[in-house]
Amino acid sequence: MEFGIPRKVYGPDHEAFRTTVRAFLEKEVLPHSAAWEEAGQTPREIWLRAGEIGILGTSIPEAYGGFGGDFRFDAVVLDELGRYGVAAPAWDMHSYIIAPFLTHFGTEAQRQEWLPRFVDGRAISAIGLTEPGSGSDLGGLTTTAVRDGNGYVINGAKTFITNGVIADVVLLAAKTAPERGAEGVSLFLVDTDSPGFRRGRKLRKVGNHAQDTAELFFDDVHVPAQRLLGGDENRGWSQLTHGLAQERMVVAVRSMAIAEAALDQTLAYVRDRKAFGRRIADFQNTRFKLAEIETDIEVGRPFIDACIVALAEGRLTSQMAAKAKLWATELADRVLDECLQLHGGYGYTWDFPIGRAWADARVHRIYAGTNEVMKHIISRRY
Repeated sequence: MEFGIPRKVYGPDHEAFRTTVRAFLEKEVLPHSAAWEEAGQTPREIWLRAGEIGILGTSIPEAYGGFGGDFRFDAVVLDELGRYGVAAPAWDMHSYIIAPFLTHFGTEAQRQEWLPRFVDGRAISAIGLTEPGSGSDLGGLTTTAVRDGNGYVINGAKTFITNGVIADVVLLAAKTAPERGAEGVSLFLVDTDSPGFRRGRKLRKVGNHAQDTAELFFDDVHVPAQRLLGGDENRGWSQLTHGLAQERMVVAVRSMAIAEAALDQTLAYVRDRKAFGRRIADFQNTRFKLAEIETDIEVGRPFIDACIVALAEGRLTSQMAAKAKLWATELADRVLDECLQLHGGYGYTWDFPIGRAWADARVHRIYAGTNEVMKHIISRRY
């Protein structure tokens, strides 16, 4: 629906791109989403098609085949993915979270090797941080990379890895100096066809069924020294910290779009559905609930848009990114819960978009650092 405060974050070029993205999703993604959910993963062909229309290279520099835009173009795609309830393919993880690590920290050889293939969909990426025993606590990582001649030997395990089943390369966090805790972490680009690499279970999740999530194992995997991100050891902590603000904004932008779509879907439903001889929309409880939801969304949207601009201009602080992620994900879950309730029993079925969105969005309060971590980040300066 249209809100009273007009959005000023996007220009004509962004809106023209939005039209392209929207048409692509309607024609080539939505008709196949149910089949992909049944399969538990997305086919490589749709990644190649996304590459052809520019979805995978929005903010990757032109020198490597990308569009060369800023985060606003990423946000256009995120808006549309959230609006249509497209949880997979996980283009956001690949292009807007992992690719920037290469753009900002990779050596020129690493950028030349991987970014063009990221842009056109020939190489699908995953990021290996979370471990079975320590979650995302970098200080508690047990995966190690030990120097061995002209490379490193990696041993360890990762879990909850998005794109883990279909990835060609994993941006992997491993300890190169275990005695230094989090400051002894390095990032590596690991080919998934490397001897000693193996995939474990494809994990069954509450939502995001088409988004493959897997366990990964590294048993004496030899990685050439040229695959150390940036070429310097023990820089993983600073590299990851730099990327967290954008990762949190990726989640925040998608969450806002999900909340807005839920309101639109619910308005259409309550205007059509009847109970006790009246439209659901005619009951005071319904109208008051929707008024609260619309107000929350309209109050939150300008803040998220301001954060999008700040990130695009290099001004977004870690505290502001944490606030955006905390607010938007909590908002989306509140909105989805209320909207599902207004759908009644139909809302709790997988056939209605609101039910799928309710299940898919719940993980956003966990992604990119739990919301409890967001509160810690925000409160550190007190």
